[in-house]
Amino acid sequence: MTLATPILHTARLRLRPFTDADTDSLFALLSSAHVLRYWDSAPWNDRARAERFIAMCRKMEDEGTGARVVIERASDGEFVGWCGLTGWNPEYRSASLGYVLGDAMWGCGYATEAAHALLQWAFDTLDLNRVQAETDTRNVASARVLEKIGFAREGTLREDCVVNGEVSDSWVFGLIRREWRPSNVPIPAR
Repeated sequence: MTLATPILHTARLRLRPFTDADTDSLFALLSSAHVLRYWDSAPWNDRARAERFIAMCRKMEDEGTGARVVIERASDGEFVGWCGLTGWNPEYRSASLGYVLGDAMWGCGYATEAAHALLQWAFDTLDLNRVQAETDTRNVASARVLEKIGFAREGTLREDCVVNGEVSDSWVFGLIRREWRPSNVPIPAR
């Protein structure tokens, strides 16, 4: 079963499917050690990884297992990052949320705005009951994003991954349908 990757619009952003033209921007994003400092995978050092990632996004769409979208500024088309729902399980009505933004875009509210829009689409289109997200316990900014869009911190996975050679804990967050607030997310003043 295919799952069409959406095109979504917010006050400041456009979320759309990946294209081959996004390869260089995606590679630049995920080859940054600073951006990936809390991730459990090393920064990319091979542009072909970006090509494989985009191919995997298409495969997820074809298989109906999730949707990853490019986040770009509506005003100028600038690549902000990406956001996605993976592991969609129609039987359990669940999926996992993830996002990565370029460090120049941090603190602008873009992650909150994009994730909220993607969740609205997912609750409406996929009939989700639960969405889960995880973040390194040191990544307080990501935890704040999740809390702003309604996620509750449910627990800690102790020493569940290795980040830059260091054993690390992760927080598990959950959002269930009855707690979802589809109201507009406030856009921070700049």
